[in-house]
Amino acid sequence: MSESNTVDFVTYEYPLNEKIRSWLRLETLLQQVYELSHITSYTSGIAFLRSVCELIEILDRGEVRSDLIKELEKHRKRLAVWAEAPNADNQLISSLLNDLSAKTANMNSVPRFGQQLRNDKIISMVRQRLTIPGGCCSFDLPTLQLWLHMPQEQRNPIIKDWLDGLTPLKDTLDTILNLLRHASSFETKECHNGFYQDSVEDKELLRVRLSIDKLIYPQISGHKTRFAIRFLHIDSENGIVPTIMTFELSCC
Repeated sequence: MSESNTVDFVTYEYPLNEKIRSWLRLETLLQQVYELSHITSYTSGIAFLRSVCELIEILDRGEVRSDLIKELEKHRKRLAVWAEAPNADNQLISSLLNDLSAKTANMNSVPRFGQQLRNDKIISMVRQRLTIPGGCCSFDLPTLQLWLHMPQEQRNPIIKDWLDGLTPLKDTLDTILNLLRHASSFETKECHNGFYQDSVEDKELLRVRLSIDKLIYPQISGHKTRFAIRFLHIDSENGIVPTIMTFELSCC
């Protein structure tokens, strides 16, 4: 997922394993669901429900809960080791350990993620129609048309229940990805003729930061041990990539 760090830079991310790939997609869908949850029109309502349905598909593909709990435990053990290091910030580490413990407890206490969404009749109707282009037109789903024209204050409690059921998942995923992203700092690198390659070991996420004014983006490929980056101009016919160009790279 790409994200804006400042007005002048864009950060591009590339997962080096399937677990992180799934989590980044899950993060993107959760952001969409929360940001679109205030429905202002029929169109925004369809966009919100489409994101909800895609989220359910992701949750149905694997053991999201168990994988996240394992990751919380891995970070807890790592922090415990760091606490023994000289000059360790034990107050910060203690705070992080308490937060990880709270997240683990929350994950263990909630029912299956997305179960409320799966059981909802409106969402089920939409899920059945998403494979049809334009399948959520008002004449196809008059029940949905009525629901989306209800006053927002009548829909709010329903949507709040949906989001409340997702909050432990979102909080835990945000914590884990935040720890991962801050596990490494950005370093300035140099590429030649728009190409850069390197090797990595025990890394899960690549982050490339570029100035937006160059209108250049990275096309990244890689796996557990090696990766390559091809830098391309957004104008593929007329744009120019400098022969020598610097960029920032973080291997997390």
